[in-house]
Amino acid sequence: MTEILNGSDVGGISVHNFSEKILEQVVHFHVMKLNGGFFLWIGSAPVLSNLAVSMSSKYDPMPLSTLVMGDPSNTAANSLAQRLAKRTKKQVFVSYSLPMTDSSLSLLVENRIKKEMELHPENF
Repeated sequence: MTEILNGSDVGGISVHNFSEKILEQVVHFHVMKLNGGFFLWIGSAPVLSNLAVSMSSKYDPMPLSTLVMGDPSNTAANSLAQRLAKRTKKQVFVSYSLPMTDSSLSLLVENRIKKEMELHPENF
């Protein structure tokens, strides 16, 4: 498997990174585009504290979603994966490694992801 950073696609996986200062905190985003889906890591430090997966189902308009690892009381990764799966109609893996101290941070992070999806749809 070969990968090249920031949008190049070799061997079926492409990687796209971007960062933004949101509410005085630098937030990093790492997207790995996979065949039929993507993995999205969001954080301020290199930590994989949780992982959720979501995908569409022919039996329910709302995508199925589950937490693969992490604290089940923190639903940020699960709910974000579900919303992104509904929006993209793809299988989505999400790791949300930001502190849950400010609910407006989550909304601003999600808006930044949507903006990136509009600017660079080929990376999702």
